Amino acid sequence: MKFEVTILGSSSATPIYNRNPTSQVLNINERLYLVDCGEGTQQQMLRYDVRASRIDHIFISHIHGDHYLGLIGLLSSMHLNGRKKTLKLFGPPQLKEIIDLQFKYSETHLQFDIDFCVTDAVKAQTIINNDDVIIETIPLDHRIACTGFLFREKKRLRKLLKAEIERIGVPVELYTLLKKGADYTTPEGKVYKNDTLTTDSDEPKTYAYCSDTIYNEQYFKQINSADLLYHEATFLHNMLDRANETYHTTALQAAEIAVKTHAKKLLIGHFSARYKSLDELLEEAQSVFPATELAIEGRTFVV
Repeated sequence: MKFEVTILGSSSATPIYNRNPTSQVLNINERLYLVDCGEGTQQQMLRYDVRASRIDHIFISHIHGDHYLGLIGLLSSMHLNGRKKTLKLFGPPQLKEIIDLQFKYSETHLQFDIDFCVTDAVKAQTIINNDDVIIETIPLDHRIACTGFLFREKKRLRKLLKAEIERIGVPVELYTLLKKGADYTTPEGKVYKNDTLTTDSDEPKTYAYCSDTIYNEQYFKQINSADLLYHEATFLHNMLDRANETYHTTALQAAEIAVKTHAKKLLIGHFSARYKSLDELLEEAQSVFPATELAIEGRTFVV
């Protein structure tokens, strides 16, 4: 089961110092999910070999430009490249109006359907539940309506002990039943308990994507015990007043959130243009939560 996230953009507000506005792509069992789509996301996808044709789900946290201004261009390219598959798009209700207006005045009629799903910035909701993952919105506290997204891997079937089942001669057509926990009875009536033929699958992993937000404990319970927590860390803590004024978080606060929610690993991003080097942000977060890394563009992190 593949479960990993590749950083396409990590800058806040503007592209600067070779950093692009926010965007990430998750690969969950070879299904790609695009999270936010700031300016330049298409170029980053080309640079890091992310094929737009494989993306069937896009999630937009809020409609500040650094999180969605690349979306119209991406949709246009999908159209020009002959996409026919329906695209599921999740975001605040105003996003649909923006898209419709753009395509209305450019007289663009997409060759594919967009299944637009409105997100709720007030209460958490399950927006996807498929064979691989459950995806929920995370209501955040930003200057405008904003949600994060929580990706919960589903528990996989049990793993077969191939050497043992081959030794016993279990028919191949019964393998699926074994994976689901069934015992095996031979034609002679001998019973083999399931735990002698299989082992438990790995524990499901969780990725929490916390986009723009001021420090607010309202969402802590929902993201508790994340295997990988991405949290915005726009400023150093000496800029706390500015962080509060703009409804953002400091690197120190992001680390404190990781501690309080028992995250296993923290990934910080959404860096202010005032920081050419990110070393101080990393050091500040690691002083509180050592298992912190920077959301460096092009890097892939295994959940």
